Amino acid sequence: MTGAEFARFIVLFGYIMIAGVQTASGGQSRGFIGLQNPDSDSVEVDEVTANTLKSGLTTVFLPLVYIFVFAVGLPSNAMAIWVFIFRSKKIHPASIYMSNLALADLLFVIWLPLKINYHFNGNNWTFGEGMCKVLVGFFYGNMYCSILFIMCLSMQRYWVVAHPLTQHRRDNRLAIVVSLVIWGFIWVSSTPLFLYQQTAKLSDLNITTCHDVNVISQDNFQTQNAFLDVQKPYYYFMVMAGMAFAAPCVVILTAYVLMLQQLGESTVGGSSQGKSRRRAMALILTVLFTFLLCFVPSNVMLVVHYALLGQGLANNGYGFYVATLCLASLNSCLDPFVYYYVSEEFREHVKNTLLCRSSRTVERMRVSFSSMKYSQKSKTYTSSSGPTDSSMC
Repeated sequence: MTGAEFARFIVLFGYIMIAGVQTASGGQSRGFIGLQNPDSDSVEVDEVTANTLKSGLTTVFLPLVYIFVFAVGLPSNAMAIWVFIFRSKKIHPASIYMSNLALADLLFVIWLPLKINYHFNGNNWTFGEGMCKVLVGFFYGNMYCSILFIMCLSMQRYWVVAHPLTQHRRDNRLAIVVSLVIWGFIWVSSTPLFLYQQTAKLSDLNITTCHDVNVISQDNFQTQNAFLDVQKPYYYFMVMAGMAFAAPCVVILTAYVLMLQQLGESTVGGSSQGKSRRRAMALILTVLFTFLLCFVPSNVMLVVHYALLGQGLANNGYGFYVATLCLASLNSCLDPFVYYYVSEEFREHVKNTLLCRSSRTVERMRVSFSSMKYSQKSKTYTSSSGPTDSSMC
């Protein structure tokens, strides 16, 4: 399947989901669109949007999910960065990509308290237009940045599986350059999010929303030129859907399918090798499932939502839309456990860090432990200088 075919499949799949939501709701109102009051700066929304903004989905469920993401994602990603910078001695391309992935997730979760406050406050944004733009920029920047670094990790892992004899050749410089290019791309591509209004003052609900309502002027709506008011986000999300989601998604799926094929065709030399191969296949399937769960629904709904807005059509899938965006945020707390904590070496580094053991102390313990012999009869370790009563576990 080519990238263009995959993109068309995404749009078609999203239209089907939206059609199902619209049929269930039984209405054709202007969900997600707010009409600008010509006499003031206030915005009027339809009943579907107003009810969703007041519902428990957006004022209770979403902030609870974000609290979970913050509580898990902040310490786990901070610990991952600490280990990568101060504990890991073996620097290789995969660890460079993983440390950048952890940094992207950390930069996202530190802004979540603002979003939690926003939803608990009845979807009322009280921090100003500028902070709303910053929050939106970090939200989508993290999503696309994570996808690109996961793509790099997928390609790196496929290369290691397909060419195990060249594993010792590690070009860290290429990984560093690629990482810098990705950060530069995300920085530049997030700029359009700062070029148009993100907040909307809703007169009926007496709240100010942040990135929840697309404001359309009365004149453009009546003349069916609503696209003029949504063209900036429309072009931004369509371009990013192709460049930062559809294309990387094809690469990721291809890399992991080829990896599964390589592992399936490899000969098993013993029970330990067979066990390692099964663990590797299980990890690949877990990574694939996590990626598809977090990113496919949200990006499908983004494409469909702005495709509908561009055509001036209704989108009554408001609740499903914001739920998929919330689902995408779960990636920030799942990444550490999918990519980092599956490594025994990484877990050992974390344990030593939590026990406040320095790298020199750990190395001294390792050397001392390796020079000892364990007696099954006396259940003690003995060294060349004699027996010892204590052991390090």
